[in-house]
Amino acid sequence: MADIGKKIRAARQAQILWGGLAYGERAGHLKKAALYLGDHIDELTELIHRENGKVKIDALAAEVLPAVMALGYYIKRGRQFLASRPLRGGNLLMFNKKSRMIYKPYGVVGIISPWNYPFAIPFSEAVMALLAGNAVILKVASDTPGVGRALEAVFAAASLPDDLFSYVEIPGKEAGPAFIAGGVDKLFFTGSTSVGRELMALAAPRLLPLVLELGGADAAIIRADADTDRAAAGILWAGFSNAGQSCGGAQRILVHREIYEPFLEKLCVLVQNLKVGAEGDMGPMTTLRQKRAVEKQVEACLSGGARIAAQSPGGSFRDDGLFAPALVLTGVTETMPVMAEEIFGPVVAVVPVADDEEALRIANGSSYGLTGSVWSRNHRRAKEIAARINAGAVMVNDHLMSHGLAETPWGGFGDSGLGRTHGEAGFREMLKAQVVVDDILPGARRNLWWQPYSERTYRGIRAITELLAGTTLGRRIKALPQVMKIVFRYWEK
Repeated sequence: MADIGKKIRAARQAQILWGGLAYGERAGHLKKAALYLGDHIDELTELIHRENGKVKIDALAAEVLPAVMALGYYIKRGRQFLASRPLRGGNLLMFNKKSRMIYKPYGVVGIISPWNYPFAIPFSEAVMALLAGNAVILKVASDTPGVGRALEAVFAAASLPDDLFSYVEIPGKEAGPAFIAGGVDKLFFTGSTSVGRELMALAAPRLLPLVLELGGADAAIIRADADTDRAAAGILWAGFSNAGQSCGGAQRILVHREIYEPFLEKLCVLVQNLKVGAEGDMGPMTTLRQKRAVEKQVEACLSGGARIAAQSPGGSFRDDGLFAPALVLTGVTETMPVMAEEIFGPVVAVVPVADDEEALRIANGSSYGLTGSVWSRNHRRAKEIAARINAGAVMVNDHLMSHGLAETPWGGFGDSGLGRTHGEAGFREMLKAQVVVDDILPGARRNLWWQPYSERTYRGIRAITELLAGTTLGRRIKALPQVMKIVFRYWEK
C-alpha cells in the first residue's frame, strides 16, 4: 500500500502540469498512442488471445478494434466535452444572473479492470481520464498481467510526462483498499457486484466518488415478428463469444410462443455446429476457478429439472481443462441460477412467453439491469419495448455490441452498478462539474433578499411569489405594483 501511495503522490504532481496544458497538447500525446496501436494490431490480438483465451477474432473485433475507434472518437470529441457552457435562465425575474458550467479534472483517477475484456475496458477509461486532464493509476486483473504491461507500453508510446500514467501489479484483494487509502480522487472498478459493494463501504469514510460496472443477467426478448435466423445468429454470438464471459452478454432468452419451437431449433443447430477450440468459434474459459463456478450453477439448474436442449461438441465441465461446452437450457424456472443469477460462462436459457408483457415482467424481474435486447421486424414497437426494459443499454436486433460504440454510455441499474463509462456521459465522469454564477446588473448594490429585512421587503418578495404562483390572472396582475416597488431595492444605499 505504501508503494501505491507513493505512486499516487507522484501522479498528483505530474497532473498539475498535465491538467494545465491546452487540450490540443494532451490530444497530441494520445495521437502517438494511436500510431502505436496501428503498428501492433497483430501483436496485441495475439497477446489478448493467449492470456484471456478468447479466439483471435474475438480479441481483434471486441478489444483491439473498439480501442482504436474509441481513441479516435475521444480525441476528436474531448474538446467539446470539456468546453464550458452557458445555462439558460430559469426565470425572467432572475434576468441578472448568468450561469456557466465549467469542467475540471479530478486529479488522480484509479482504474481497476477485469480479466474478461482486459484491454478494451481499461484502455477507454484511461484515454478519457488522460484527455480530461487527469493522472491514471491502472491495475488490471492478476490473470492477465501481460495485457496490463501491453497497456503500459501503449501509453509509454504517447510520451506522457513521468509518473502521469502508472501500471501496478498487486493482488486483486489488495487493490481497492490500496487505491482508496493511497488517495486516488476517483475510482473506476469493473468486476463483481460483491466486490463493488465492498469498495463502496471502503470509499464511504472519504466520500470517494466511484464508478462501478458490475454484473448482469441480461435478457433478450424475441418477439413473434422477429427474423428468427438473425435472432438465433445474434444470440449465438451474444451468448457464447468470449466463452460467455461477458457481463453484458445474452443469458435469459425470452421467446414468444408462436415462434419458440422454430427459434429454439435454429439456435440449437447453431450451437451444435459451434467449434470449440483455440482456433475455433469459442475459446476456453479464462480460469479453472470460473469454470468450476459455472459448473456448479449448471448442476443446480439440471437438478431442479432444467434440460440441455443443445450442447456444442468439444469441451467438458467434467475435466480440469479450460474448455467448456456451450449449453442451451430449457425447462427452467425463475428461481434457477440461470434466471436469478449471473452465469459468467457459455450458458443461455430459452424460455417461452405468451406476449410482450410477460417477457417484460421476466426481463425486469432480475436485480441486475446492465443490458437487454429486443428482436423484431417492427422497429417502432421494438423501441417502445426497449424503453421499458430496466437496463442501462438496450439494443434492437442486436445484443452486447454497444460496448464497442465509443459514443454510447455503458453502465447499468441496480446490482449492475452505478455511473457510466464511454460516450459523453463517461467522459464527464472524469470531470468535476462547477457552476459559476455572474451578476450582470449594472450598479446594483444589493439583492432583493439581502438584509436589512423589513415588512416592505417581505411584501415585495411575497408579491414576486404571487406573480409566479398566483392561481388566477387577477391575483398576478394585482401583485405587479408591489413587484415594481421592490425592484428598486437593487440600487438603494
